[in-house]
Amino acid sequence: MASSTAEPGRPGADAILGTLEEARRQFLALVDDVRPELHRYCTRMTGSVADGEDVVQDSLARAYYQLSELKELPPLRPWLFRIAHNRAIDRWRHDSQRIAEPLDAALDIADDAAREPDQALARHQAVHAALSCFLQLAPAQRGCVILKDVLDHSLEEIASELELSLPAVKAALHRGRTLLRQFSETSAPPVPARAVQPALLRYARLFNAHDWDGVRAMLADDVRLDLVSRRKAAGRRDVALYFTNYAGIAGWHLVPGWLDGREVLGVYPAPGPEDPGYFVELVWREERVVGIRDFRHVPYIAQEARFTPA
Repeated sequence: MASSTAEPGRPGADAILGTLEEARRQFLALVDDVRPELHRYCTRMTGSVADGEDVVQDSLARAYYQLSELKELPPLRPWLFRIAHNRAIDRWRHDSQRIAEPLDAALDIADDAAREPDQALARHQAVHAALSCFLQLAPAQRGCVILKDVLDHSLEEIASELELSLPAVKAALHRGRTLLRQFSETSAPPVPARAVQPALLRYARLFNAHDWDGVRAMLADDVRLDLVSRRKAAGRRDVALYFTNYAGIAGWHLVPGWLDGREVLGVYPAPGPEDPGYFVELVWREERVVGIRDFRHVPYIAQEARFTPA
C-alpha cells in the first residue's frame, strides 16, 4: 500500500512547511516590540550581551512551542519574562555550576520603605552597573533589581513575571539594591585593550576590502552561519550567499575587538569614532572559520554593549 505521508518536495510537505514558516513570522512580529526589553533583562541575568541574546532566542523558541499547548494566549509580556527568567537561571546554573538560592529567599529582611534608597539613585546605579556585578546577586535579587531599576516595571508586574509574592519582591529588591551598590563600588577596573589573533585581523581586512574570494578561502568546509533571527546555513556552498548579500550592502566597516571577553568584529556604519551598530562573532579551528554569528538583524544588542577595539 502506498504511504499517504507527504515527502519533502511534494505539495503536501510544502504546504505544511509554508504554514509553519508563516506562523513563525507572525509570532516573531507579535513579540518584536518586547525583544529589546527581554534582551536588556537577559543580558544582565547572564552577564553577557551575546549570552543574553542566546537566552532571548531560547525563550522565544520555548514560548512558540508552548503556544500549541495553550487554549488562549496569556498576557504577553509577563509570560515571556517568566520564560526568559527561568531560561536565564538555567543557563547561569549550567555555566557556573553553582546552586542558586530559592526564588523566595531574603524574606527575612524587614519590609521597611524608609530603608529603600532613592528611586532615581537606585535606577542610575542599576543602569550603569557593570554586567558582572549582577552575576554576584542571587537570581531573585538580580531579577527584581533589573525589572524595577533598569526596565521600570511595577512591583505588581514583577511579582507576576517572576511568580513571587509582593513581600518577596520587596525583600529581594531591597537586598539586591544594597549588594549591587557594594559590588559596584568595589568592582575591578576595566580590562585594558588586548591584541586579537592574527586570523581575525586578516578576516576583517579582507572583508573590508571586499575580497570575497580571500574571505571564502578562510572558511572550513563545514562552516556554519547563524544570521541571528533570520536564517541558518551550513557548508561553504550555502554560506556563500551570506557574502554575496554583504557585497550588495553599503555603509559598513569591520573593526576587530573585544565584547564580554570574547573576540568579535564590531560593525560600524563607516570608519570613524561612532559606536558599532552590531557585531559578528567567529568561531575558529586551526585558523579556519567554522562558525559565523552575525547580529545584524538584532541591533538592539549594541545598546548594552561595551565594545573595546583591539
